[in-house]
Amino acid sequence: MSFADLKYRKREKSGKSYVSSVQSVLPESPVPTSTISPQATTRTHAQTSLPAVFSNDNVPASSYNMFSSVPRTESVGIVTPPQETTRMGVPATASDRTTGTPSHEGANTPVTYESGMYKSLPSFLEIKESGQSGRGLWSKGSSVIRPGTTMLSLRPHVFSLSSSYLPSHCSGCAGSPDSGLKRCTKCRQVWYCNPACQNDDWSMHKPECSSLQNWAASAPSDTVSVPSDAVRCLGRILWQIKRKGANSIWAKEIWAMQSNRKIIQLSAVDAHTHLAQAVVRYLGLSSPAELEEYGIASTADLVDLISRFITNTVALTSPSLTPIGVFVSPLVALINHSCAPNVVVVFPRGQNKPEKEPAMKVIALKDIMPGEEVLMSYIDTTLPKDLRQNALRETYSFQCQCRACMESTMDVREVVWCPRSCGGTCSIPTEEKRISCCTICGAALTDPDAIIDAARIGQEAFDKATNLQSIDHHKAKQLTSNIIPVLISAGMTPSTHPLLALQKLHQMLLLSSFSSQLTQETLDETIRTAGKYSAGLTTILTEGHPVRAVALAELGKLLAVDEPYPPTPPPKSGSSFPPTGPARLKAAYETHLRARKELMIGFGRDAEGGEVGQSVRSTIVQLEKELGIWTSGIRNALEDVPRLPPRPFTG
Repeated sequence: MSFADLKYRKREKSGKSYVSSVQSVLPESPVPTSTISPQATTRTHAQTSLPAVFSNDNVPASSYNMFSSVPRTESVGIVTPPQETTRMGVPATASDRTTGTPSHEGANTPVTYESGMYKSLPSFLEIKESGQSGRGLWSKGSSVIRPGTTMLSLRPHVFSLSSSYLPSHCSGCAGSPDSGLKRCTKCRQVWYCNPACQNDDWSMHKPECSSLQNWAASAPSDTVSVPSDAVRCLGRILWQIKRKGANSIWAKEIWAMQSNRKIIQLSAVDAHTHLAQAVVRYLGLSSPAELEEYGIASTADLVDLISRFITNTVALTSPSLTPIGVFVSPLVALINHSCAPNVVVVFPRGQNKPEKEPAMKVIALKDIMPGEEVLMSYIDTTLPKDLRQNALRETYSFQCQCRACMESTMDVREVVWCPRSCGGTCSIPTEEKRISCCTICGAALTDPDAIIDAARIGQEAFDKATNLQSIDHHKAKQLTSNIIPVLISAGMTPSTHPLLALQKLHQMLLLSSFSSQLTQETLDETIRTAGKYSAGLTTILTEGHPVRAVALAELGKLLAVDEPYPPTPPPKSGSSFPPTGPARLKAAYETHLRARKELMIGFGRDAEGGEVGQSVRSTIVQLEKELGIWTSGIRNALEDVPRLPPRPFTG
């Protein structure tokens, strides 16, 4: 498993479902192994010729001595809770922060930094420091930043593709063209979409190419012939420091990022050590002295760099939010965490400027007032509070004290419907708090043990199905099909965990079973599942959140898929959703309109909602034509019916 999988924990095959055909809702290739490529730089030292490109995770683990010879038998990774499934970004904060992100109140003083650092910081943002949360980004000036505003747009310092995405994505721009990718003929691991991308990436790939060849030559098997994304990413960072100099602005921004080395969780110590060992081996070093040319004066410095990397990496995603790698950006790393964020980090693409890709954008989700802190989420905010806190403590070593975590109100992620069906909800009972009453009528749950058991079994089933999805697809789908009705019968709402996560997983499993022989039953079940998942997200996430927007777009595309012929009768359950015929076409159109509105927020108005938003817009135009043809056909048919004379009044 890759570093991106372990850090992002998004084990799903979310897909490019943005064309109106069955193939449009098929998932992308399985989960990633992440990697990082550097910011575009001048090729000042590339004196040798490029390899002929245009022809057709393991971590040593048995010793704490970073320069010992050890077998490559374990994958590099940082231990994070298995429930963490979506993450819009993972940056850190101040280099001296020790308490996480509390209430963001109190005195906040502007931070001074060396001239030349953070050149991409716009005039309406500033870096401040508070005694509670350390450094962060704050809005300044007199204007309100509106939802959908692009606040930052820049290339990462360094990014790396996941190993599984190396053959399908360009290592220069992270794009995924339908065809034309060409492989480096020396290392045979890295691919580019054109000579321009290869040239731009050559300053980083030149040393990387040799290291990839050496690693593959000594690998005990093909399964470990490519180092993990984390190893390759750290290699690129160190080569860039060596090339630019340890005192360069680029290197200083890297070293200014947060390090949790002194407060690292015990469960992560081995992973840090194994990763450091793998990096040393990847660079081909044999003694600590050889690290000095990379700006590493001691083993402690290397461990410190590993900590900064782990704390500050962010998921590199496709325009439809599939995690395809990891990246590091010191400026984005300044943004503090909140479980109720006001910004997100996305890669919208769609502006036809590959030389500027991957363009990372920080987008406002809510009105941000002058003097307000800019906050993003490091973890999946659809998780209940306890799971969010565990994830933050395990990976970032702090306890969140944001508004969402400190509020004592009922959490929609942990509720069941009222036993009297009045429309209210009750908190899911726990062993410590077994009595739970409806928020509207006050009725108490009559069988708390059954609900506690259902929640436990649901979580176990989700974990098992997640692990099975790439091994035994049929068994995983059978498991989700069986457990979802159990949770629904226990009274869980669409937003309740783990029902929400299971609905998403079930949707992915159904999508991956689509074929040219698609049945009405499978299509309708997938649409119903996507509808429930979207409804759950709408309850939790703010309007315009990219996860919510993409879910709406996926639902709209499913509704737009042509129904199999001949049509089949409605299910025995009597469900009226999804509709059939023209009513389904209208539902697809209306869902696309809602999706486009939210995509314009979550992926930026200036980017027209990114690649997904532009695709949705094209589908809207197509659906309008189809609806127009249908409407005019009905009108013409009515006009052809001979008019009967009025019946005489006989009253």
